Amino acid sequence: MDGAGRDAGRVALVTGAGSGIGAGVAAALLARGWRVALAGRRAEPLAATARAAGGGAADRALTVAADVTSPESVDALFAAVAGRFGRLDLLFNNAGVFGAPAPVEEFPVAEWDAVIATNLTGAFLCARAAFALMRGQDPRGGRIINNGSLSAHTPRPRSVAYTASKHAVTGLTKALSLEGRAHGIACGQIDIGNAATEMTGPFGAGTLQADGSVRAEPVMDVANAVAGVLYMAELPPEANVQFMSVLATGMPSFVGRG
Repeated sequence: MDGAGRDAGRVALVTGAGSGIGAGVAAALLARGWRVALAGRRAEPLAATARAAGGGAADRALTVAADVTSPESVDALFAAVAGRFGRLDLLFNNAGVFGAPAPVEEFPVAEWDAVIATNLTGAFLCARAAFALMRGQDPRGGRIINNGSLSAHTPRPRSVAYTASKHAVTGLTKALSLEGRAHGIACGQIDIGNAATEMTGPFGAGTLQADGSVRAEPVMDVANAVAGVLYMAELPPEANVQFMSVLATGMPSFVGRG
């Protein structure tokens, strides 16, 4: 869909909307006329994202401080969305963490638990709540986009928890797609490589490669990842992108790392 206004009235929820890709997607949806709920751990970055959209877009924004790892917090988040907007057309499951890198034999169990809780359990909890809302609304249905990673295909060194979580997100995406058919709920996944965010900041200076060397990697503007999410989000209900990969040209990727 082209231009602001064509999506007026449609409702999106973006998790991890206080920075990076989530902030970019939330701002772009607001600019295109969507009503948008922005969720994240800290309230002020969410408010800043909504304000930055400008042009009265903040009037169509709802900011909710939420912890996607907590079932109670997720329930409260979706109750706030339903209370303000009455429905949900799009969930962008974006909240995620990389975790502190470490060799497998030294990887702390607490760090494993924290990464899995955010990247996988958080995505499940939000998808679960979205299903409950989308299948009962009128018109029913909607769309879920999971933020995967190129690590869903090929790992980086010392990233056991992050890699495992993103492989699991791919399974979650397929399961949601299957169960969503009966309810008009589409689910797809975008795997992003080296968008310039706080998480990828060190890549430009040098990061560990599979062969043990440390080399700088190319990065791309976040706008390229945002454009991919928008394309998926604005497809008509009868169409779906199951999987999309958007990556910086020349980066080590699932076609061969190291």
